[in-house]
Amino acid sequence: MKIRIKFSKRGNIRFIGHLDMMRYFQKCMRRADIPIRYSDGFSPHQIMSFAAPLGLGTESDAEYMDIEITEDIDRAEAVKRLNDVMCDGVKVLDWKVMPDNSKTAMSQMESADYLVICGDVELAPLQKDEIPVTKENKKTGESKTVDIKPMIYEIHKVPEGVFMHIAQGSSANLKPSAVMELLGTGYDRIIRKEIYDSNGLTL
Repeated sequence: MKIRIKFSKRGNIRFIGHLDMMRYFQKCMRRADIPIRYSDGFSPHQIMSFAAPLGLGTESDAEYMDIEITEDIDRAEAVKRLNDVMCDGVKVLDWKVMPDNSKTAMSQMESADYLVICGDVELAPLQKDEIPVTKENKKTGESKTVDIKPMIYEIHKVPEGVFMHIAQGSSANLKPSAVMELLGTGYDRIIRKEIYDSNGLTL
C-alpha cells in the first residue's frame, strides 16, 4: 500500500540537510512502529522517497514523502504515532493512501510557493521580457545561459516580504534564493509554503 506523508520543517531543524533528514525519518518509522515495507536483496532498506530536497536553512510547511506499508493503519493513529516520536520543528500534517499506480511525489512535482521574509524590495529587475542567468555545471565546468523568466509564474510583495510561485521540478527548477540574488537584497528566512503538480494541484 502506497502512502504519502505531508510534514512541516520549522525552526532550527532547517539546518539539518536532506540526507540526515532521510536517516531521521527512517529511525522515526521504526520508533513509531510503522509497518513500512523494505526492499529485497542483501541490504534491505525502507522504501521511502521525498518530493524534493529542501535547501539547507530553508523552512517548509509542505514537505512530502512517499512510503509503502505492509499492512493498513488508521490515518489518525499513524499521524499520532509519528508525531509522538518527532523532535521539535518537525510535525506530520497528513497521511494519505495513494492509488497503487500513482507516481512518486518527486516525479509529480512541477512548481512551489515560497514566502521570503525580508525588508522592502524592488521587483523591477524581474519585469523584463527576458532574465538571462549564466549557470555553471560543477561537474564539467561548462557554463550556459538560461532565461529564468518563464520559471517565475508569480511574484509580488506581501507584508512579510516577497511571495513567489516558481518552477520546481525535473524539467525546470529555480531556487528562491537565486531570485532574491537577482533582486540584490538579503533576507531573513525562506519558507516553502506548498508544492504542486503539472495540473496546479497540491501533491
